[in-house]
Amino acid sequence: MAAKEFQCEVKSFKMITPSVFELGFETSEPVEFEAGQFFSIVIPGAGPKGRDLRRAYSIASPPEKRPIELCVKLVEEGPGTNFLIKLRPGDRFRAFASYGDFTYEPKPGRAACFIATGTGIAPFRSMVFSKEFQEALPLQSFCLLGVREEEEVIYTEEFQTVKGLTWVPTVSRPNPSGSWTGFKGRVTDWLRTQGDSFPWKETEYYLCGNGAMIDETKALLAEKGVEKTSIHQEVYYKTPKDAAAAKTAEAAPQH
Repeated sequence: MAAKEFQCEVKSFKMITPSVFELGFETSEPVEFEAGQFFSIVIPGAGPKGRDLRRAYSIASPPEKRPIELCVKLVEEGPGTNFLIKLRPGDRFRAFASYGDFTYEPKPGRAACFIATGTGIAPFRSMVFSKEFQEALPLQSFCLLGVREEEEVIYTEEFQTVKGLTWVPTVSRPNPSGSWTGFKGRVTDWLRTQGDSFPWKETEYYLCGNGAMIDETKALLAEKGVEKTSIHQEVYYKTPKDAAAAKTAEAAPQH
């Protein structure tokens, strides 16, 4: 189905970490999307010579839920996130939908492992709570979320309610004086702790977030004999190498 333009009205706004916010909205007419797809949002007047820009944001809520929700990381000097963070209930914006082929596909007799960094968890929240997933649960499912600091862990209470899902938040730089008792390290460190009992070759892997994490994870999975066809990915950003790159980092799908 071809993407089309929608008028959107904000229904809710809340900060869920010091730098991540959740935005709920309704569209002017019904919109269909698959779990894992994204909206392209119009950022008015933020382009060269005052032209509009468009930025992509993955949907963080399942297709059956309304309002639709986005989970967005504030990007310093990012025109898209700085526009969205100022919106409040009743405000309106324009968007095009829906886009993307990073979607969940049930595979009978297979496990599923969702691996995210930061707000890369957004499409997995959409997938795991979708009717499609709930009605055709994998043999096993795992969801890994990698963040730097413990206050960046999000959606723990929600993911812990999913039947048969192992929720693993990992923190690479926990506060030395903090109370973090979960796994300390990166998502790839947790994977390396898994032995032969882990269903390496019987699992579909979905990777979303930092490009470096995705590259490292794919290399690790290759060592374990995982077929490339079992790995699905959505790269949100590569680590910017300079200030100019940092300003364009949010051009890829964001959350």
